[in-house]
Amino acid sequence: MPVAELLPLTDVTACCAPLTRAAMPASAAEGLARALKALADPARLRLVSLVAAHADQEACVCDLTEPLGLAQPTVSHHLKVLVDAGFLTRSKRGTWAYYRLVPGSLDSVAAILRTV
Repeated sequence: MPVAELLPLTDVTACCAPLTRAAMPASAAEGLARALKALADPARLRLVSLVAAHADQEACVCDLTEPLGLAQPTVSHHLKVLVDAGFLTRSKRGTWAYYRLVPGSLDSVAAILRTV
C-alpha cells in the first residue's frame, strides 16, 4: 500500500497563517543565530534560569557550580558565552563574579518561540 494512502494529508497552506510577513534581513538572522547558539546548550539554559530564579535575580559563580555539577572553570566559560551574547551582565566583587540577567535580553528568542 502506498504511503500516501496510509497518512491523512492536509494542505496546510490553505488553513494556516504564514509564520512571518517578510523575510528576515541577513543582519537580523546573524544576530539571532548568535543568540540561539549561545543558548543552545543545556548548561547555559540552566544557568540563565538559575540566575533569573536566584535571590535578587543575581548569582555568584560560586552559587552556580554545585547545581550544575560542573567545575568552576567550566561554569565560568559558559557564563562568559552568555555575557558575550548579551544575556547576562557580570560584576566583580573581590574574588567572585556576580551575574545578572539583562532585562529584555530573552525577548527576541521568546518572540520566535511564540510563533512556533
